Amino acid sequence: MAVFLSRLGRLAFRRRWLAILLWVAVLAGAGAAAAAAPAVEDPGSSMPGIESQKAFDLMEQRFPGTNAEGASARVVFVAPDGQKVTAAGHRAAIETFVAEAADGSQVSGAADPFQVKAVSADGSTAYSTVSFKEKADDLTDTAKGHLRTAIDKARASGLTVEVGGTALAEQPAAGAAGEVIGVGIAAVVLLVTFGSLAAAGLPLLTAVIGVGIGMAGVLALASTFGLSESTGTLASMLGLAVGIDYAMFVVSRYREERAKGLGPGEAVGFATGTAGSAVVFAGLTVVIALAGLSVVGIPTLTKMGLAAAGAVAVAVLISLTLVPALLGCWPNAVLSRATRRRGVFEEGGENNGGSRWARFVLRRPVAVLLLSVIGLGALALPVRDLQLGMPGDDQKSTSTTERRAYDALAEGFGPGFNGPLTIVVDARGASDPKAAVATISGKIAGEKGVVSVSTARFNPAGDTAVFSATPATGPSDERTQDLVNAIRDDRPGIDSSTGATFSVTGTTAVNIDVSEKVQSALVPYLMVVVGLAFVLLLIVFRSVLVPLKAALGFLLSVLAALGAVVAVFQQGHGASLLGVEETGPIMNMMPIFLVGIVFGLAMDYEVFLVARTREAYVHGDGPAQAVVTGFRHSARVVAAAALIMIAVFSGFVGADEALIKMIGFGLAAAVLLDAFVVRMTFVPAVLALLGRSAWWLPKWLDRALPVVDVEGESLNREAAPQQREAAPV
Repeated sequence: MAVFLSRLGRLAFRRRWLAILLWVAVLAGAGAAAAAAPAVEDPGSSMPGIESQKAFDLMEQRFPGTNAEGASARVVFVAPDGQKVTAAGHRAAIETFVAEAADGSQVSGAADPFQVKAVSADGSTAYSTVSFKEKADDLTDTAKGHLRTAIDKARASGLTVEVGGTALAEQPAAGAAGEVIGVGIAAVVLLVTFGSLAAAGLPLLTAVIGVGIGMAGVLALASTFGLSESTGTLASMLGLAVGIDYAMFVVSRYREERAKGLGPGEAVGFATGTAGSAVVFAGLTVVIALAGLSVVGIPTLTKMGLAAAGAVAVAVLISLTLVPALLGCWPNAVLSRATRRRGVFEEGGENNGGSRWARFVLRRPVAVLLLSVIGLGALALPVRDLQLGMPGDDQKSTSTTERRAYDALAEGFGPGFNGPLTIVVDARGASDPKAAVATISGKIAGEKGVVSVSTARFNPAGDTAVFSATPATGPSDERTQDLVNAIRDDRPGIDSSTGATFSVTGTTAVNIDVSEKVQSALVPYLMVVVGLAFVLLLIVFRSVLVPLKAALGFLLSVLAALGAVVAVFQQGHGASLLGVEETGPIMNMMPIFLVGIVFGLAMDYEVFLVARTREAYVHGDGPAQAVVTGFRHSARVVAAAALIMIAVFSGFVGADEALIKMIGFGLAAAVLLDAFVVRMTFVPAVLALLGRSAWWLPKWLDRALPVVDVEGESLNREAAPQQREAAPV
């Protein structure tokens, strides 16, 4: 591996202009493909394998001409204090709105609240549901403008009018400004670390090129594979972070080899052979973790994982080819100013901050180990209260009309009104479908926690019916989940007595089903990812205990990061500092996505840091001295890499979209904890306690494992017969 990558790096160094032109051509080709790609349609939110999705599919099949995913707008009317919407003037204004809204293009219907009994018991609130034939993304500006005009006329009559639903909802910003700030902070960290504008700019340049290729690829394939905007945002987030880090590790090793007297070409070969090997295996663990998200069986999660894995793969290829080519263009410019001026390399002295910290940990490993484990355990405590769900209008700012509409409906009709359960009855097997539906409706109406049920609506064939059941509690209340489970538990007896079957669906039921599916898939996912990564680390480090230690450290950091997410976004501690106005359940896909990404990034630092320790041990250092040597060469660069990732991920905390904000915060917290607490503190303490046992490997396994030589031993043997020519700067 090391020899192959060394030769690849030298080839890119010698044919630098060809390598650069090839990557420019790839970027241009991806951009052209993205520009020529058709407009991206809303990929929808299909969740195969869950009851609520099967019920939606049955509705589309049995009710021809209806679109279960069509956009809708729920327009809420609230009378002034002390008045009622049933007053003549207010009623006339509402009926006028209904008539005008129903006349709009792409509208399939507008419900009159006085005819469908959509008026609150106290008469203060009413609502009208405007249904569209198309999805929200397919609505024309004319259709939206017509609805807004009708709403404005209703407001002019003296009514308070708020709008919920998908038709007029604005798409949240992805946090582009925060991303720019994150890149700026990364540039400062690189400049401080390397002391050279060229060395700081090179990783940024290559990372931006990688992100450009990745984003263009996502846009080009979006319409074909149904990729959403969130998919591209997450791919750019990870691609930017790992792209900077991987390039920085290669550049750092290049500078180190130049300090030993190697010429530019030889230094590039050693850098790509050693640091490049670490990049390959670190990137491979990230790709495995992200691609492994497909085992969950949720299409949205699978697409996000594969797109992000593709962005990481591009970052790896760029660090092995484009970075060496650019080093060939600026062989001396990437060195620090002091090095270029005096020809002396001072960055990796025998007693720098990394070596001093390693000696501090080695002197008191037990205390450091206990303190780090206790601290991470304390941060993980909020995970016990983890509640999964999907953020709705109740978690939006009160400055939005969607949130005000949600609050008005909850006040006028009860908290459960915003999360009704949709009951789909398949009565094909019943002798009397109408009687069977009436029996099922009565049974569900009698369930404890159900406030009311609506009148059943039959399809043209008369063999399928749909009605809604309104819970007494809100959509994110645990008692609502208990109600859904209770209704489903009573189903066998009801089905057998009526000859019909029913399913529970609706937004609330979908959230419950998806959360349960994610929770059930988490353990198998962990087993697959940790198992594959253990094998990779076993091959890289040729040790049994080091991969086990890496997995244990990962569990500590991911649980602590998830605990921090729960503390902020669910419990509200410090939420206002991050612009989180309302707390609520953690997004149901967040834990498993956080696990996948954090595992890959955690293995990054494990490979980069422990690889140098392993290299020193293989080259003759004792166990303790090998830790000191590894930290002397790698701690500063790993710390800079972590700070860069934290800066990039923190930039996405400014996004309006809840998933992006939550993932940005979770990843920033995870990198902070994993890099500085686990890898910089927990890992050296464990290595100090294990001593030589840390590198133990059964002889039979040593013979069976392939040799990848991440330490670059084969490069030293290859260069030994040759006279190395010093290259003064």
